[in-house]
Amino acid sequence: MTDATADYAAWIGRQETTDDDMSVAPARAAAATLDDTRTRFGNGSALPPLWHWFYFLPRAPQALLGDDGHPQRGGFMPPIPYPRRMFAGARMRFHAPLLIGEAARREALIRDIRLKSGRSGALAFVSVLCRFYQNGRLCIEEEQDIVYREPGPAVPCPRVLDWPLLPAGSSTRIVTPDARLLFRFSALTFNAHRIHYDRPYAINEEGYPGLVVHGPLTAVLLMELVRQQFARTVQGFSFRGLAPLFDLAPFRLVCAANGDELSLAAQGPDGTTAMSATAELASVP
Repeated sequence: MTDATADYAAWIGRQETTDDDMSVAPARAAAATLDDTRTRFGNGSALPPLWHWFYFLPRAPQALLGDDGHPQRGGFMPPIPYPRRMFAGARMRFHAPLLIGEAARREALIRDIRLKSGRSGALAFVSVLCRFYQNGRLCIEEEQDIVYREPGPAVPCPRVLDWPLLPAGSSTRIVTPDARLLFRFSALTFNAHRIHYDRPYAINEEGYPGLVVHGPLTAVLLMELVRQQFARTVQGFSFRGLAPLFDLAPFRLVCAANGDELSLAAQGPDGTTAMSATAELASVP
């Protein structure tokens, strides 16, 4: 460990446990938000991949929220002072689906904290390992990459250009984000970060040209494209955020299959990849 990370040494190895009764209400609310009118959820139903993000939510008291809407740091997460916080990526394995109506537990562990200097200034990377258990069985393993960074220059408004041609056999969907969708997703995940619903704050305080689309929302929409196109079980998923998306223009989801592996991307209005992802399907017997 370098001197730059010595102040945060006490947070490496820190653990947090969260229990959830896995009620049906969040799943039904998520289905409504994602325009899923086909799936019926009740006790015993399996959660679709990534929908565990609608459970095990942090519940910081209102008095402990910072001005940006995030819980004040220094509890489970380290007190890194950089104001811009992003869920930048994750890698996960799905061993068994979580079932609605049966109590489950999330065990989180801070594995590593690294500070770096990039073109946009100082950065801090926090690696968090999450394991989800139900009925004594490990269901999901997820390693999250949380990134903090210093304030930087204002982010320019995205250009709107023609999207590149799709590879043969690709599946695609055009998403038009708006404040209603972003507000509902914030509510589903109990996320009070103001960049997703408070336009004056996002523009004047954090330098964005509009409301910011949640990284997890983009990942969920990519997974929903997989669910719509493939009936096979998803065994693994990883994603990496490369650039922000805003509620100023549509973006495109793309899925291309290569055997049991799917290559996924969310393309901004200028055609650049804002999020890349891969999904691994269970092999056909």
